Amino acid sequence: MSRKQSSGGNRLHLLDTIRGITLCSMMLYHLSWDLVYIVQIPNQNFISFYTSRRGFVWQQSICWTFLLLSGFCIPLSQKRWRRGFVVSGAGILVTLVTLTFLPEDRVIFGVLTLIGAAMLTMALLEPALSKVPPLLGLCVSACLFYVFRWVNAGFLQLIPGKTITLPAAWYHGMAATFFGFMEPGFYSTDYFSYLPWIFLYLVGYFLYGILIGKKKRPAKIFYGSLPPFSYLGRHSLLVYLLHQPILYMGCELYMNYLR
Repeated sequence: MSRKQSSGGNRLHLLDTIRGITLCSMMLYHLSWDLVYIVQIPNQNFISFYTSRRGFVWQQSICWTFLLLSGFCIPLSQKRWRRGFVVSGAGILVTLVTLTFLPEDRVIFGVLTLIGAAMLTMALLEPALSKVPPLLGLCVSACLFYVFRWVNAGFLQLIPGKTITLPAAWYHGMAATFFGFMEPGFYSTDYFSYLPWIFLYLVGYFLYGILIGKKKRPAKIFYGSLPPFSYLGRHSLLVYLLHQPILYMGCELYMNYLR
């Protein structure tokens, strides 16, 4: 976010609030993961919920919100290259740490890697994309996200019930896996490939153009704030990097000394 947007009266606190609420949801989701797969709690009702479609929808709601918000905030940022490299570096750090200490729960091409790549893409293409009418851009991005939604599984979907199977030869190597053509045997506990998720990111970007665009002052609702959540939202990268190690250590402490 630019210095202007980060200062008192000009900051759109609602974005921080939504990000903070989503962070809390994410921490609860990851705590649930730890309880199911590390602590291995015996509560079958909880396990059934977490591993069911409802748990999947919960997880997707977190990721979708983060990506839409990140894309929405791109026009507010004046340091896109720097932020893109910082977030990409954080994604690489998560990968290195998990490969070293938790190889069975490794994170390769996780959500931070995706957001960093998306930020760098926008740093390059935003001058051109800013000329696209926002409603047109949103519609095209949403359609492309729908078409590429299941590219990891080997196909594109044109309309419900109509798919195109992609060549198996495309699904080979880590570079292809990064872009969405996941090679057989690849495993990551947090995998968000460039395709299709860059298009959801673009939906957020064009949504900004529709809701705010070139208005001199956004609607009052964008300045609303819930301080505890806004505070978390302003420090989202730090919270993201620290929360899972803290949760993991808490689970280890419980299993080794308290159970």
